[in-house]
Amino acid sequence: MKLKHFALSLIALGSLQVNAQDSADQLAVKPQFKSYLDSIKSTFVHDDMASCVDSLWLKELAGLDLYNDITSDITKFNFEEKVDYELSTELLKERLKKLDAKSPFNIEYNPGLENLIKSFLKNRKRSFERLMAISEYYFPMFEEALARQNVPLEIKYLAVVESALNPKAVSRVGATGLWQFMYQTGKQYNLGIDSYVDERSDPLKASDAAAQYLSNMYRIFGDWDLVLASYNSGPGNVAKAIRRSGGRQNYWNIRKFLPKETQGYVPAFLATMYIYEYHKEHGIVPERALVKHFATDTVAVKRELTFKQLSDLLDMPVAQLQMLNPSFKRNAVPVYPEKYHFLRLPQDKIALFTSNEDKIYAYADYEHSRKEKPFTRLASVARERDSSDTDAQDVRMATVAKTKYYKVRRGDNLSAIADKYNVSVGDLKRWNKIKGNQVVAGKSLRILSTERIAVREKARKTDSIAQPKKESIAAVTTVKQEETPTVASYVVQPGDNLSAIAKKFHVSVADLKTWNNFEDNTLLAGTKLVVAKPETEDQNALAEAPATKDVEYVVQRGDFLGIIARKNDVTVEQIKEWNALTDNNVKVGQKLIVGKVEAGDKAVAENVRKESREANRHYLVRKGDSLFSIAKKYPGITVSDIKRWNGIKNEQIKPGMKLKING
Repeated sequence: MKLKHFALSLIALGSLQVNAQDSADQLAVKPQFKSYLDSIKSTFVHDDMASCVDSLWLKELAGLDLYNDITSDITKFNFEEKVDYELSTELLKERLKKLDAKSPFNIEYNPGLENLIKSFLKNRKRSFERLMAISEYYFPMFEEALARQNVPLEIKYLAVVESALNPKAVSRVGATGLWQFMYQTGKQYNLGIDSYVDERSDPLKASDAAAQYLSNMYRIFGDWDLVLASYNSGPGNVAKAIRRSGGRQNYWNIRKFLPKETQGYVPAFLATMYIYEYHKEHGIVPERALVKHFATDTVAVKRELTFKQLSDLLDMPVAQLQMLNPSFKRNAVPVYPEKYHFLRLPQDKIALFTSNEDKIYAYADYEHSRKEKPFTRLASVARERDSSDTDAQDVRMATVAKTKYYKVRRGDNLSAIADKYNVSVGDLKRWNKIKGNQVVAGKSLRILSTERIAVREKARKTDSIAQPKKESIAAVTTVKQEETPTVASYVVQPGDNLSAIAKKFHVSVADLKTWNNFEDNTLLAGTKLVVAKPETEDQNALAEAPATKDVEYVVQRGDFLGIIARKNDVTVEQIKEWNALTDNNVKVGQKLIVGKVEAGDKAVAENVRKESREANRHYLVRKGDSLFSIAKKYPGITVSDIKRWNGIKNEQIKPGMKLKING
């Protein structure tokens, strides 16, 4: 696939306050309960500008197809077979002579090299356009490392041949990273390798190690062609080839005595150098790299941070963190005693990180404290029992199954989605009946998970007979009251919000607010909520209940059930029940029932439909929103679309602005 041209989208992170007078002129913003993450981010000191990295660019840096193609060319190419391509031998000889004049390598014409160059130009032209885009990021750091060891800068093309510039590339024998270090060689050149970190995949450290290795080999052989051969097959094999050739020390004279892969290795290096130097003459138009190496920087990490935490806090994709920090094997930056690890980020994110470092570590500590600890959660729940209470209590651990759904976005792949939800690719494929490794944008994937939670069982005692136990999950209790209906209640936990609680108990946010006399959506941890409608003995009241009428909604481009439910203040389960949906898939133009109103109240029904249409067409900007974060809420919508529909010339938006969506 041809890599698309990228445009750097600079996004302003709006943090300006809107005064009361301005707010009166705008639509009222409903108060939202803030999670701990939202609370932390609302206090962040933001830079003026932030960058957005296209997922396709990240896919280019993570894809292995180029590595597989080049490896196949080197090992399987027949140098004797003539390749038909419009490049005269005389012109090629002339250009190779010019390259030889300014290079320390012995670049001489031979028919085998001509065939390989023509094969690359004929069959790999698009591959080199992509490689030239990726090299804009990696070549500056290669050249810096090579120059420090006085190694020819042309050696940078060696990484193209070795790994196709993929830091995660692994050969069939275990060589890893941009420079394809074996385990023992990596250790020999001080590259750390353990369960959390593999510095063979660190572009800077591996480049320094490669430059040092090449410099050491040059002291042995005194010829850069032989150094290249030794890099591929080892100095021992090169020494054997020299002896078998009768003492000759020119690569082309000992080539037939080298391993088969090494016989194609140096020609592939020279062919790559030729194409990079003469790409314009052959109509190769390099793609442009969106991220340049000099546009990034590093920061020492003092507390273990996961890529998911960093993604949430810094508003950047996990895939971008993986691309910039390929040496971290478990999507986390570990912290070892007496040793710092460094996190690489775009410069604007470095500023955001360093300006809010204490808050970031505080959030990481909070996330860590929420993890279940061995033998502690059960004990802590048990200690909450009130010995003076006449209610008998019992606490046990239960496994609860959960089903989540994820809508595939452009640039996603099964591996990235599996990492995000901490499941295996095989499970994803089995749950969704996927046969291959491809997944189509827009498809909803089913994701299963289980959680171990504390369950408190409670029974109310009377003078003579104990009532049957009423079981509840995660702090949900059922209280039997004298001559009153049974009421289900829930104790608000840290991080909860009304929407999540409504979804958990299959009710609407509006019902929760009515049953608990709430005027807004603000919640406090520890509050006890009524989460089910009280039962009534008055059957006449049920009989007199007015008939209801369906409120309909037409599915628009980019909609999915989660967005539709949020727009209409209902749950996904309600929409599925009202419309007899067996899965979460909907189609553009499909009519859905999204609410119920009294049949006789036409004004209410029309108002609900009007609000639904308005919510679908517009988005009310909130504090902390950016064009990028708003676009992410509507799959298929880009920042450019929102700017065009609303006549926005820059990226600055303010809370309270009403943005037109879907054109």
